[in-house]
Amino acid sequence: MSDQLPYRPGPGEIPTNPGVYRFRDANGRVLYVGKAKNLRQRLSNYFAPLHTLHERTRRMVTTAASVEWTVVPTDVDSLQLEYQWIKEFDPPFNVRYRDDKSYPFMAITLADEAPRVMVTRNRRIRGAKYFGPYPKVWAVHDTIDLMIRVFPIRTCSDASYKRAMQTGRPCFPGQIGKCGGPCSGKVTIEEHRAIVDDFIAFMNGGDERFTRDLTARMKAAAAAMDYEQAAVLRDKLASIEAVLNKSALVLPSDTDADLFGVAEDELSAAVQHFVIRGGRVRGVSSTTIDKELDISGGELVDQILQRVYGDAAPVDIPRRVLVPVLPPDAAELQEWLRMRRGKAVEIVVAQRGQRAELLRNATLNAQQALLRHKTRRTSDYAARTQALGDLQEALGMTEAPLRIECYDISHLQGTNVVGSMVVFEDGLPRKDQYRSFSIAETSDDTDSIHQVLTRRLAHLDRADEPTGDGDGESQATKRRRFAYPPQLLIVDGGRPQVQAAARALRESGHEEIALCGIAKRLEEIWLPDEDYPVILPRTSEALYLVQRLRDEAHRFALSHQRRRRKRDIRSVLSEVPGLGEARIRALLRHFGSVSALRGATVEQIAELPGIGPKLAQTVHRHLRAEDVADASAGMPAEAPTP
Repeated sequence: MSDQLPYRPGPGEIPTNPGVYRFRDANGRVLYVGKAKNLRQRLSNYFAPLHTLHERTRRMVTTAASVEWTVVPTDVDSLQLEYQWIKEFDPPFNVRYRDDKSYPFMAITLADEAPRVMVTRNRRIRGAKYFGPYPKVWAVHDTIDLMIRVFPIRTCSDASYKRAMQTGRPCFPGQIGKCGGPCSGKVTIEEHRAIVDDFIAFMNGGDERFTRDLTARMKAAAAAMDYEQAAVLRDKLASIEAVLNKSALVLPSDTDADLFGVAEDELSAAVQHFVIRGGRVRGVSSTTIDKELDISGGELVDQILQRVYGDAAPVDIPRRVLVPVLPPDAAELQEWLRMRRGKAVEIVVAQRGQRAELLRNATLNAQQALLRHKTRRTSDYAARTQALGDLQEALGMTEAPLRIECYDISHLQGTNVVGSMVVFEDGLPRKDQYRSFSIAETSDDTDSIHQVLTRRLAHLDRADEPTGDGDGESQATKRRRFAYPPQLLIVDGGRPQVQAAARALRESGHEEIALCGIAKRLEEIWLPDEDYPVILPRTSEALYLVQRLRDEAHRFALSHQRRRRKRDIRSVLSEVPGLGEARIRALLRHFGSVSALRGATVEQIAELPGIGPKLAQTVHRHLRAEDVADASAGMPAEAPTP
């Protein structure tokens, strides 16, 4: 593949103004929308040499067939246009939101003649005032039951209210004391509206004036020996305190803010949104995000704030937004939010005190939500069964692949080449059977794949070798490690990698094992001796399973390579202050081996010319620290070498 994209704009063609750009595929579909303060500077990053791009960015630019841009007057305009285009085109390479659920809200229908309080998941009721979201429906009902004891507003349906007003007979909730609307005959429409206003005022800030007022009235009634009225007021006071106790004071009572906790990995992120009004957490919602491109934490926060506040009513935008990291265009976001709210909005990082503690709590919740998101499909037996069945059908296998092994190669600019093998059984990872392979000499990735699979497949032929049990008992035929044959082998790569793996299968005499490869560019599945790949639907459970296998193999290979680099003696010695390349060569030449150097005493190291006692002590201490670090990491054995 050429290292240059055919649709790359010519030199000087891209303006340096702020603006918004769109990548499109050959069919004209918008693949990605982004904004930039300097279009030329931003877009040049996408047209860098392909091998330098992140794999998912490379997949996007190679899938695209054209790029276009729109210049805007200000950075705030670019932010607004980016949001509109993302909402309009739903580009597949922008972050994709997957709300954990549709959260319930408490709504007061202010547009009605006699407003009612209700539980709803519909955020588009005309003229309604919303509170929440709440984690559970029963939590909303409990709050309403407590609130109407103090602020008896209407709870009946519109049909019941209309019928009651026409007949003069209270609705059923009104007959049992669960509805305090005008249809009950206890209040007028004007008096009911005043109670609704008090209800909203209390929910907006937990106004303590209601507590003080009820306490004073209760004491006055008791002093006047009106004990029945005092008991009624006492019960109302208890209801208010119960509502306040359900949402403890987490910040100063005059604080209105939204706080966002974020947890992320390379592919996904989870967001925990705390709605804080009057210093109390009035609502909590959770969102999970699929990241198609590699974006920074600040850019992710930017996208989250645009989504949350893009269609929000002005009253739902607080004066302060607390985030874990500032987005790169925080000033423009603040101006955009100010224009939407009509008042100043501050975006700040929660760094210390109560804010930082609350952010840690939100981040912990986000981490748990991310873990649930990653494991939900895996733990779902039906989803796993469907994934294995779909994979069997797509690959033309005679039986479902109950044991799947996936292989990946990782290297650092051609050095420290390692291979990884991850194992899934019944759609679940078997981490105790993961293995890593050290590759001493190789020409390229295809040769590395061939070497790794040749070494692994050699163990299948040892299944029937007799082994002793070490205690003098009779010989028994046992399956050795790695002797369990997989039904499916997956390699990370396209046609060349699959052909190399197929050659290893032929040479080892195990062509009965199914084989495929997953290419990163379009997530297509390549089969041996096939001219065209198999394209699985983006929503396919089978594709999700194969992607998870590929990503797990990639992660495991990288972690093994990093451990190897850490153990590389030259890398370790190069970190010792005062120890240059010449002294490193002299140390290795003098002791002859890495193990001898690691086992040397301070005095033995100091005997080498040019290295005094002080430097010898530093070298010895550094090597001991590396040994302790490796031991504490519980580093596993190397490859299953024959």
